Amino acid sequence: LIMSPAMWKWTCLVSHLLLSTTVSPLGRQQPPHPKRPFITFTGEQAEGNFNHLVVDERTGHIYLGAVNRIYKLSSDLKVLVTHETGPDDDNPKCYPPRIVQTCNEPLTPTNNINKMLLIDYKENRLIACGSLYQGICKLLRLDDLFKLGEPFHKKEHYLSGVNESGSVFGVIVSYSNMDDKLFIATAVDGKPEYFPTISSRKLTKNSEADGMFAYVFHDEFVASMIKIPSDTFTIIPDFDIYYIYGFSSGNFVYFLTLQPEMISPPGSTTKEQVYTSKLVRLCKEDTAFNSYVEVPIGCEKNGVEYRLLQAAYLSKAGAILARSLGVGPEDDILFTVFSKGQKRKMKSLDESALCIFVLKKINDRIKDRLQSCYRGEGTLDLAWLKVKDIPCSSALLTIDDNFCGLDMNAPLGVSSMVRGLPIFTEDGDRMTSVIAYVYKNHSLAFVGTKSGKLKK
Repeated sequence: LIMSPAMWKWTCLVSHLLLSTTVSPLGRQQPPHPKRPFITFTGEQAEGNFNHLVVDERTGHIYLGAVNRIYKLSSDLKVLVTHETGPDDDNPKCYPPRIVQTCNEPLTPTNNINKMLLIDYKENRLIACGSLYQGICKLLRLDDLFKLGEPFHKKEHYLSGVNESGSVFGVIVSYSNMDDKLFIATAVDGKPEYFPTISSRKLTKNSEADGMFAYVFHDEFVASMIKIPSDTFTIIPDFDIYYIYGFSSGNFVYFLTLQPEMISPPGSTTKEQVYTSKLVRLCKEDTAFNSYVEVPIGCEKNGVEYRLLQAAYLSKAGAILARSLGVGPEDDILFTVFSKGQKRKMKSLDESALCIFVLKKINDRIKDRLQSCYRGEGTLDLAWLKVKDIPCSSALLTIDDNFCGLDMNAPLGVSSMVRGLPIFTEDGDRMTSVIAYVYKNHSLAFVGTKSGKLKK
């Protein structure tokens, strides 16, 4: 559970449900629980933050992505293995692949910031992607962090040009009888010609195979990717899509995003930039990405709008929450944290809300939108592709829950926002992270705050 950069500054504190504050069902704060001892781990160098953490659900081993390091820890935070990933000579103006084109920019020793950490259970390896060389990934054996492969000789091997941690999100789609897929979503930092913002890649069994990270499908006209048009940057120079969370459910892969948009306030003739939180959905088997749909999401309580997505987590409803929501106990529920407003992405207000969404209801809204568009109603309504005025085309076909699009009416945007159900608000200490699970039919959520508190 990542709380705030300050709390992660080379010290990782893990407690056994040590709660600074507990919250009753009515929202009243309870007295702090008597302190219990923490288990701590401190990194080797004071170079920067810990960036990502994943836990092997089979063994309990912890993998920690840091600046210039990948750590493997035991469940009680003892160091088992350390793997160095940097620093190395680099320049952010050098574009891949270097084996094809030399870089004339001066190279300087550069830190490698871990940007993505994923466990590939099927092949027993860790995918660790860093900031060096425009996003090179290492494939490390889970047991001892031995480097199985580090593909770098093709343009597709460079996944992201953004240096910041938290700018890349990956979702693995696994198969029993064929190679898995990696859906990778990334901010592009003004370099859309080099990096698609979403793509699906091959995860080959052989970590050194030539086809590792190649697009699932790619020909002269179509590929398994979405690219932001360069024209978009003429309207919003700092445009980017920031990926907060990703997951798979049923036949789809989902990403939760934050992206800038130009809107005209009521009564104004000029446009202003705001940030909109959107859920993006793609079919797992859609090699041409014709199924791309995005829908705005947000939350409101007592007339206050919470629109800046901070964190999210997918869980099941559980029997008790399911009854109150009118869904089944195994239905997917999104726990989300939003901060107040929608204008200040980098300096979010401290007021925040924990809200829940029923994934099925979001999918129903998407299905309604697809059906209306294929009846020829409205426009494609996707502001960042500059296609707001392109009308939907009519086609006689049945659109069910698993419809994956055609080479028409895509990519598609939903104009009306899906509102979440607010279940808790915090006015002074902004919530920044969330996890949830079901325990004895109850849904439990844990949120981390800006100051490093943990609320249950």
